Amino acid sequence: MVAARITVNGKETPIAPAAAHTTVLDFLRDRGLTGTKEGCAEGECGACSVLVARPGVNKPTDWVAVNACLVPALALDGQEVVTSEGLATVDAAGAPTALHPVQEEMAVRGGSQCGYCTPGFICSMASEYYRPDRCAHADPAGDTDSEHGPNGFDLHALSGNLCRCTGYRPIRDAAFAVGSPTEDDVLAQRREQSPPEAAATRYTRDGAEFLRPGTLAETVRLLRDRPGAVVVAGSTDWGVEVNIRSRRADCVVAVDRLPELRELRVESGHIEIGAAQTLTEIERRLDGGVPLLAELFPQFASRLIRNSATLGGNLGTGSPIGDSPPVLLALEASLLLAGAEGEREVPLADYFTGYRQSVRRPGELIRAVRIPLPLSPVTAFHKIAKRRFDDISSVAVAFALDIEDGTVRKARIGLGGVAATPIRALATEAALEGRAWTAQTVEAAARILRAEGTPMDDHRASALYRSAMLGQSLLKLYAQTTEAAKS
Repeated sequence: MVAARITVNGKETPIAPAAAHTTVLDFLRDRGLTGTKEGCAEGECGACSVLVARPGVNKPTDWVAVNACLVPALALDGQEVVTSEGLATVDAAGAPTALHPVQEEMAVRGGSQCGYCTPGFICSMASEYYRPDRCAHADPAGDTDSEHGPNGFDLHALSGNLCRCTGYRPIRDAAFAVGSPTEDDVLAQRREQSPPEAAATRYTRDGAEFLRPGTLAETVRLLRDRPGAVVVAGSTDWGVEVNIRSRRADCVVAVDRLPELRELRVESGHIEIGAAQTLTEIERRLDGGVPLLAELFPQFASRLIRNSATLGGNLGTGSPIGDSPPVLLALEASLLLAGAEGEREVPLADYFTGYRQSVRRPGELIRAVRIPLPLSPVTAFHKIAKRRFDDISSVAVAFALDIEDGTVRKARIGLGGVAATPIRALATEAALEGRAWTAQTVEAAARILRAEGTPMDDHRASALYRSAMLGQSLLKLYAQTTEAAKS
C-alpha cells in the first residue's frame, strides 16, 4: 500500500510520522504553514479553514472550505489541500509575486486588523469565489441584500468564521467586491479535472489504526470484526471529542468516500440520499426539491460545518438535539442499515430507543436515508436557539401537513430538544387530522403540543420555555399559512 500523503499547495507531503488522531490543522502547522490557526478547536470560529478538492456538483471538482481543526489528516490521504499561503501567485522559486484577488480585496478594504482570523476568512471566501454557479447569480444592476452581493457572493459562506476586532462590514465589502476568476487562474482551471480518488488507507502508529476501506462490503465486514471501531465521515462530531475531551480510539474507520454511501436518487416512490453525502452536496443537488430540507440547511450550523457534516453522522450520533432528525421524522423517512449479513430498512420513528441509543446493531452502518414521495405541500422548520445561525437548538419543530379543502388530511410533526430522543408529536398529529384547519383547531392542538415530550431545564432553556415554544410553533405555522393564502 502506498504511504499516506497529502498534496498541499501543489506539493506532495507525507503524513508520517503523525499520530493516527492528528488533525489537518496540526499536520499543516507542524510543516510551517502557520497561517492556519486554532481558535476554538470545535469548528465554530473558522480560523482553521482550508480548501480541499472534492467531487463537484456543477463541475468535476469543487474547492470546498473545511475546518482543519476537526478533520483527521489521514482522512485526506491522497487528497489535495490549499492553504491561505497557497493562494497567492508565486514565481519559479516559490516566492509570492501577487496577492490572490480575495486577499487583495481584504487588504485594500480594511478587512484585517490583528490578522488572526484573516487566513480562515480568506479560505472560506476563496471557496465561494470559486463556486461555479456564483457568477450566474450576479446582478449587473448592482442590487444586493444583506446576505447576497451584486457579484453573486453568498455571505453564508462566511457564517462559520468569527472576527473579534475588525468588524464585519469591511469583510463583507471585500466579499461583495471580488470579481470572477480569470482564464489563467490555476485553481479555477483545476475545477475542470476530477479530484483524486480517495486512497485506501491502513495506517498504524503507537497501537492506533486509521482505516479507509475501498468498498461497503469490506467496511461492514471490518465493523463486524471490530465492533469498537469509531466510524467517521465529516468528523464534525468526533473531531470535537478528540480536541476538547482528548478522546482517542484504537481504530477509526473512514466512510466518507464510499461510493455506495454517496448516491442521490430520485425515483417514482422515494428519494434516496446517501448517508455520506455532505449537507452542502445534498442542498445543491436537490436544489429546493424537498422544501423542508431546504429550510433546514441554512439553519444547520455553518457552511463550513455543512461542507463536511452528513445525514448519516447526524443520525448516527443519536443526539436528541440534532437538527436533521425532526425534519426527517416529519418527512416519514426511513434508514437503510447495512451490515455483513445484509441490509434492512427501519422507519426513523422506530430507530431511536434511548438517549444516544438506537436499533442499529453492532457492525451496522447507515447507508442511506429514504424519503417517501409525494411530499406534503405544507411544511415548515422552526428552530429556537439563542442565535439566528450557527447555534445549537433549544427546541426544533418540523411540520409536514396535507390540507385539502380546508381540512387536515394528514399531519406529521417531528420534535427535537424535548425528550431523550427526537420524537414524533403523535397526540398533536391525531388532534389535527380530520379537522378543519382553523384557529380553533390549531389553538386546541397547540395546547396538546405543549405537553408532548419530557422537556427539561438546562443551560439553554427551561422546561417551561420549551413547552411554550412548542405550542407557539404551531400557532406560527397557522399564521404563516393563512397569510400566504391571503397574498
